[in-house]
Amino acid sequence: MRENRIQNTEDKIQNSQHKQHIGRYGKSHRAGRGLLQALLAIVIVGAGIAGAVIFIKLKKPPQRKQQGVQAPLVEVVQLHSEGIRMTVQGYGTVNPKVQVDIIPEVAGKVVYIHPELVVGGLIRGNETILRIDPRDYELAVRQAEAAVADTSVQLETQQAEAEVARTEWSQLHPDTEPTSSLVLREPQIRKAKAMLDSSEAQLASAKLRLERTSLSLPFDALITTENVDLGQYVVMGQSLARAYGTGSVEIEVPLKDSELAWFDVFENSIFSNGDPDSVKGTPAEVRAAFAGAEHTWKGYVVRTTGQVDRTSRMISIVVEVTEPFKVIEGRPPLLPGVFAEVLIQGNTLDNAVAVPRDAIREGNQVWLVNGNRLRIRPLKIVRVDKNFAYVASDVLNDANVVTSSLDAVVDGMEVRTEADVTTQDEQVKNNGDQPDKPEDN
Repeated sequence: MRENRIQNTEDKIQNSQHKQHIGRYGKSHRAGRGLLQALLAIVIVGAGIAGAVIFIKLKKPPQRKQQGVQAPLVEVVQLHSEGIRMTVQGYGTVNPKVQVDIIPEVAGKVVYIHPELVVGGLIRGNETILRIDPRDYELAVRQAEAAVADTSVQLETQQAEAEVARTEWSQLHPDTEPTSSLVLREPQIRKAKAMLDSSEAQLASAKLRLERTSLSLPFDALITTENVDLGQYVVMGQSLARAYGTGSVEIEVPLKDSELAWFDVFENSIFSNGDPDSVKGTPAEVRAAFAGAEHTWKGYVVRTTGQVDRTSRMISIVVEVTEPFKVIEGRPPLLPGVFAEVLIQGNTLDNAVAVPRDAIREGNQVWLVNGNRLRIRPLKIVRVDKNFAYVASDVLNDANVVTSSLDAVVDGMEVRTEADVTTQDEQVKNNGDQPDKPEDN
């Protein structure tokens, strides 16, 4: 029993010693594997670093290219020399050429009114606008006719008595003339003739007053104001309505005196040999935005107002438009009060160049592009309007003028245009289509 316990104890001791030996061997084996892996990693990293160093040393450095400074890009417009007809532009308000107040010349009660005698009504020429009670004036005509008949009888009586007196004188005093005009009743005859003339004048006056009981106008008229009713008693000089003629309208256009040099206005060319229709003035185009669209009418310059405005120092010309109320292809009538633009067709400037206003520098200079070089040239400007400056010169024919702006400009500086950029792009595109050449090692 005791021996068995001793034997078990020895076995345990031996097993413990064996396990300790195995543990020491495992630890030493794992340490050897870790050291081997670390050495392998160091070798790989070192090889990579060495390869990178060799690659960097063998690689050719990039070639440096000198970056040039590009010339500024400008916008150009090509100019052309030609005969240019000058157009003088102005603005004005449309006014009626003929405007009248309808005023009776006799007094009386209104017994008739034209149905169109209202604001905006159109009454044709020679139509009766209104009529005043004519009965009093008809009676006056009858009285005047009676007076004419009476004085006519008196004249005939005096003339007959004069014939009788001449016969008696011839019988009593043959071959002699009366020593007094009273013998032949010559004063009485002259008085009778005067009374007849007076009565005939009174008759004509009575007929004229009767005629004036009916009011009319010799032209087509548009009523603008109206102040009369049927049955109203009116007196001489009382304004009953206002109207203007529809045959033509006029526009006063203020212009600078320098603009008058480009068209004929001072010659009274609208009247030639007494015929106003034989020659017309300088043509003009009238434009106005009305009834939701812009419309045009044909007109003529007929005269000036005859004086220079003391404040603005401008002179107004008058443009006449005939038949402004004629509706053509939906065009509305040109009514008074409309603000219109007037374009007068002036004289032709031969061998002229129209330079855009954006291209004018410092009042009278332009920048020209000649062979990719900018040139500053002065101009002798003949006329300027809101869009162009006009120059009479052959130098600018087919020239390229700069319309864009630059910060700094020197005569002779290099510039680029859109045409140059397009040419460059095409060259780059053509070079890009060719196959790449192999690089020399």
